[in-house]
Amino acid sequence: MASRQQNERARLQAFVDRFRAKASKARQAQSRVKMLERMVPVSIATEAPPPAFDFPAPASLRPPLLTLDNAAVGYAPGKPVLRHLDFRLDPDDRVALLGANGNGKSTLAKLIAGRLEPLSGHAIRAPRLTCGFFAQHQIEDLDPEGTPFDHLARLMPTAHPEAVRARLARFGLGVDKVFVKARDLSGGEKARLTLALATREAPHLLILDEPTNHLDIEAREALAEALNEFPGAVVLISHDWHLVEMVADRLWLVAEGTARPFQGDLEEYRRLLLAGRTDPSDARDGNGEGRRGGRRAAAARRRDAEPLRRRLRDAEALVAALGKELATLEKDLADPQTYGSERARVTELLHRQTDLRGRLASAESDWLIASEALDAAG
Repeated sequence: MASRQQNERARLQAFVDRFRAKASKARQAQSRVKMLERMVPVSIATEAPPPAFDFPAPASLRPPLLTLDNAAVGYAPGKPVLRHLDFRLDPDDRVALLGANGNGKSTLAKLIAGRLEPLSGHAIRAPRLTCGFFAQHQIEDLDPEGTPFDHLARLMPTAHPEAVRARLARFGLGVDKVFVKARDLSGGEKARLTLALATREAPHLLILDEPTNHLDIEAREALAEALNEFPGAVVLISHDWHLVEMVADRLWLVAEGTARPFQGDLEEYRRLLLAGRTDPSDARDGNGEGRRGGRRAAAARRRDAEPLRRRLRDAEALVAALGKELATLEKDLADPQTYGSERARVTELLHRQTDLRGRLASAESDWLIASEALDAAG
């Protein structure tokens, strides 16, 4: 753990040093400065492997993945929980559902996942669309006598045992856990298993309903990183606002029997909650029209900035992927046993290191340009 934090501090410090002159113009660079300032050195001698999440990449689909046209959804005919639903999901969307418990967030998630059909209106899905759905009750539904291998092998009957074990390893369930009965797994390990089961088909869309309830801090950070690298779409329901801030770039408010885009940011939503409101349309004062105009302007800015946000997210994902690959390669180069192998392999590794460093520097520059463009867009 201490080693991991040291590596993280070094990575953040290197980024800040590289762009120190321009950090004041880049919000993401500023956030890294703040993260670095908040990090407290940890003097723990033992070192545990970092928790892993590695979602399988889906096949490409043309947008939109889903379009809702004046849809209503509920559990009994004539009794919709939500109505007047009009929106679309694209392959790289990151959406968080906001709203009080009982307002219908999980019901909307089931509609998006295809587990509920609209009572009226239309839900138009892309051909071959697959959806991975994670919910807390699925953890409780695990067979207590079954191992992680048993659970996944049942859902992948034609897969080779090695492929099943490899898929579990992508979710941090290695050789020491793969044949442990579910009743003997920790809550976090059961959550990892449930995520592995939910994503067995490499879905185009992930719907996650409170995915971090059983995860520790490191695992939550790893999940956020994996979701940002995932090339498909994500719909998130979570009281873990740090996860929402890290992952979501669109907010939908589920309130008053419907769902619609929330035109503010998460900080504005916090202020509404503190003021005893959950819907910006509830705000009524002498400057109501000015507030509405401000919201319309904010909505226009968010729409205009959407391509920039996507460009920034793509650039950040590339920086993360290249940094991860470079760290693995440099670990090999730091191992004395590497130099006992063929000289040609060592030369190849050194050339690869030079190439990765160049590509990483270029990707970081692209990221900074995208970040500054988003800042300039206001």
